[in-house]
Amino acid sequence: MRYAMPIKGDKLSSHFGPCEAFALFDVDENTKEIVGREEIPSPGHEPGVLPAFLAEQGASAIIAGGMGSRAVSLFEDNRIQVVLGAPEADPEYVMKAYLSGVLSTGENVCDH
Repeated sequence: MRYAMPIKGDKLSSHFGPCEAFALFDVDENTKEIVGREEIPSPGHEPGVLPAFLAEQGASAIIAGGMGSRAVSLFEDNRIQVVLGAPEADPEYVMKAYLSGVLSTGENVCDH
């Protein structure tokens, strides 16, 4: 399974749209281990572009701090699971916490 995470600097970006890049984590679902990671630059924030772009990259889930309801729907239309409320932290820490079932998520930080 491939997880996408918006990043800005060296942390998860609280808003997925204006992020600088995406960290893509390849995970062995049986062992819950990260087996690969790559970073790709964001193609830019245009309505509807990011869900299709990440689907083309093979993402099956996105972990983010927040996003608008339209974006959530577009990700779901592209068969990408959406996990919201993740903290601004090191992406690898967030991924490992999610995989071990201890990721503390809060509210969707987007209200649009």
